[in-house]
Amino acid sequence: MKPKSISELEQVVMDYVWAHSPATAEDCREGLAPRHVLKDSTIRTLLRRLEAKGYLRHAVEGRTFLYRPAEKQQTVAARAVKQIIDKLCGGSVEQLLVGMVDQEVLDAKQLRRLAQKIASKKGGNE
Repeated sequence: MKPKSISELEQVVMDYVWAHSPATAEDCREGLAPRHVLKDSTIRTLLRRLEAKGYLRHAVEGRTFLYRPAEKQQTVAARAVKQIIDKLCGGSVEQLLVGMVDQEVLDAKQLRRLAQKIASKKGGNE
């Protein structure tokens, strides 16, 4: 399933909910107020849109909606990176990583740590 893209402001809301789950609309509005002053109706609209796009779920407690992420942040990020790899790198993770090194997004130390993590995962699965 290809997730629907989200706006910059929706991303800000998702980041808040990932960090403060479960969260009410009021929690989100107050938590984002230092950087983004939003009306109550705006935050509720954003939360509904994120739920419709499959990023959030809610439960009802009394008359209050409690929002939780539908998936972990890392899972959503990994899926987004996979889409980039498929679309821009012909499905080659190696091509993406080489490009990240060439553009100095990753340095040698980060690559070594990544290689160690991969090696430890492979060792645990075999």
